[in-house]
Amino acid sequence: MAVRGTRTVTTIPIVFTTASDPVQIGLVASLARPGGNVTGATILSVELAPKQVEMARELLPSASSIDALVNPTGPMTEVVLREYDAAARALGLDLHVLHASTVRDLDTVFATLGQRRSGALVIAPDAFFASNSQQLAALTAKHAVPAVSGLREFPTAGGLMSYGGSLSDAYRLAGIYTGRILKGDKPADLPVQQSTKVELIINLKTAKALGLTVPPALLASADEVIE
Repeated sequence: MAVRGTRTVTTIPIVFTTASDPVQIGLVASLARPGGNVTGATILSVELAPKQVEMARELLPSASSIDALVNPTGPMTEVVLREYDAAARALGLDLHVLHASTVRDLDTVFATLGQRRSGALVIAPDAFFASNSQQLAALTAKHAVPAVSGLREFPTAGGLMSYGGSLSDAYRLAGIYTGRILKGDKPADLPVQQSTKVELIINLKTAKALGLTVPPALLASADEVIE
């Protein structure tokens, strides 16, 4: 059974979408020449971390600090923390790092945030946070925490704002590759593509509940405003 499973995984064509570096996590040998039976599309993620910090500052221009929620066990945590730290220092902000890798951790973190009332919160790209977007939105609302995520599911569930790569665009690219493979192309010959589309979603209703005035320039650049 183990042999059969191995053969299946290495022979059936696989098309992926990921926010991680597919070379670093071992999906492909290189972006230009994937090799094997795997190819796909990547989504902008860590690269957008500095801009998320800048947007949080725009929302709270008088804040002297910013909080960052990260998963200490996540594969991208070390890299994204460097990006957050550099962006915060460039803006003259103190960076406070908060860790959560379980649902219980989230409850503890937000209880602390609600008491401290410091600045805005940026939520790091991570699969655990992505699967708990609704809970994160509910916790930010409960504890009145202005937060920026990379996932549009966050503001659509009641969170304040998201700025991140477009998952739908990555799916579109993956779909194109799937069609080509069904017509006979080999995954090894299809370079990994990068979706460069980004989306800014603002929940204006949440902003008003938090007592925030969203800068007109930020509103004007939004791809979607939830009212």
